[in-house]
Amino acid sequence: QVRLVESGGGSVQPGGSLTLSCEANGGTFNKCMGWFRQAPGKEREGVAAIKEVRTSNYADSVKGRFTISKDNAKNTLYLQMNSLKPEDTAMYYCAARASVFAGCPAISAPSSAGDFDYWGQGTQVTVSS
Repeated sequence: QVRLVESGGGSVQPGGSLTLSCEANGGTFNKCMGWFRQAPGKEREGVAAIKEVRTSNYADSVKGRFTISKDNAKNTLYLQMNSLKPEDTAMYYCAARASVFAGCPAISAPSSAGDFDYWGQGTQVTVSS
């Protein structure tokens, strides 16, 4: 069993930055991990996923603004969010695949959430002036 705990959410003005963290007690090494978000009244959407640096992928809406990374020594997944917009307001969730043999799905695919086995409780990000 893997337990995921997110932190780092908060309120920020448009154009600001936040860094989300996700601590995984089951480890992050060689596992695909991702970030998803869900705004009120909207469906959950994939934001970014990573197994190794060269295999990370992003939703078009965050490319160039968000960066996903892992620190395997700290068992922690990060999401650096820059140039935040009001439409980035959502609950952000960390997710992990169970198998070290599984790659990452295209995170923007509608079915991508179904590929992840473990989920955190979420951390709220609010972008507002």
